[in-house]
Amino acid sequence: MELTLVYRGQLPANGSLKEKQAIRRAFHIQLKELWKEAPFKPSSESFYKQIGPFNFVPLICKARDEIAELQITMLRSGPAGAIITQSGDIDNRLKTLFDSLRLPKEDNDLPTGDVPTEEENPFFCLLEDDNLITRLSVSTDRLLEPCNEKSYVSLLIHVIGKKIEPRWGHMIITLG
Repeated sequence: MELTLVYRGQLPANGSLKEKQAIRRAFHIQLKELWKEAPFKPSSESFYKQIGPFNFVPLICKARDEIAELQITMLRSGPAGAIITQSGDIDNRLKTLFDSLRLPKEDNDLPTGDVPTEEENPFFCLLEDDNLITRLSVSTDRLLEPCNEKSYVSLLIHVIGKKIEPRWGHMIITLG
């Protein structure tokens, strides 16, 4: 399975719970469209995860032996290069992104008082856990649109979802 998610907006380093949930909502809208297609319809409500008032459904989850590879293109304001000093440190911005792609781990990972809208039941997320990301590629480039906000980005996130196949190691048998 392959798909591409798009995000345009604030991607701060060390994003708050509110900022992460706003990004999660942007992905929910796209994933909800994907889930309308037959191969992606949730086959069982056993994959639903109740966290606070939300009923989350991950596209890629451990129970189905799935992993994800991500290829991210990040367009941001400012000159090429200088990804650590001038445009916010990239590793903490990516951590904000990864937290937004996964289910919250517990009620405390949601903004206080946040409740789902009618269109957010269930609430679709890409990943059950960001530990399911096994390969990552990130390219940055300059966003050629006027923008005064330092943490504004345009992201293309190409997702390759894979089923883990069991591997047998080499077996040595000594017959004697």
